Amino acid sequence: MDALPAQPLLTGDQLGQALRSTRKRLEMNQAAIGERLNLSQNRVSYLELHPEELSFRQLLTWCSVLGLELKLGTRGLSATKSPTTEW
Repeated sequence: MDALPAQPLLTGDQLGQALRSTRKRLEMNQAAIGERLNLSQNRVSYLELHPEELSFRQLLTWCSVLGLELKLGTRGLSATKSPTTEW
């Protein structure tokens, strides 16, 4: 499967769309995601539509399940221009 290009997320709606589209691209249903997150299928559906209600822990776990990486950076800087920092 092709790698998903990095994309900036500036709104909750964009986050919900990214989680939903990645799940579908991986051919996973909401019940499968819910099982990994210890949530019901109904709750997964709700959170895809209302991602602002995700806890940070849920978001990190959800990203891990989908093979996504969460990165923060200064708005407007491309990945090639941002300095590399090791923590």
